[in-house]
Amino acid sequence: MTAEDVIVRPSRDADVAAITAIYGHHVRCGVASFEEMPPSDDEIGRRREEILARGLPYLVGEREGRVVGYCYAGPFRTRSAYRFALEDSIYVDPAEVGRGIGRKLLQPLIERCAEGGYRQMIAVIGGSETVASIRLHRALGFVPIGVLPAVGFKFGRWIDTVLMQRALGPGADTLPE
Repeated sequence: MTAEDVIVRPSRDADVAAITAIYGHHVRCGVASFEEMPPSDDEIGRRREEILARGLPYLVGEREGRVVGYCYAGPFRTRSAYRFALEDSIYVDPAEVGRGIGRKLLQPLIERCAEGGYRQMIAVIGGSETVASIRLHRALGFVPIGVLPAVGFKFGRWIDTVLMQRALGPGADTLPE
């Protein structure tokens, strides 16, 4: 199976359990998230509502009625000067990794954020060894902007954070309206 039969759509309340399960796997088994305890359905639902209340996209990839991945954009930082910069988050069901679902999700997220007037998107990638995420972001126009060495500690070891960035729409070429 590939991403060709995956439908990308806005997330719904009914998707929260599937989103929680996908994220929980990545919390328990990987370094993409620096959380160490998977949050509950209620907490994921609250976080999702917070993103939606800001008018930001929260998308899922669905195949045959099953959520196989999700992504969303949130504020990069909360101070007002950062209001045109977003951070993306993307997670794919572990059984679906490597099938192009990440790309299928991230591309429309980028487009929707650009249409919303945002100017920069930052990827904050847990682990220098998270090659698939780095490769995905690079393929969609992100460039490496730095590495924060050993800022996370998970699974008994130090973990880097890789920062990547891409312009949205006109980026910094013009002033915002």
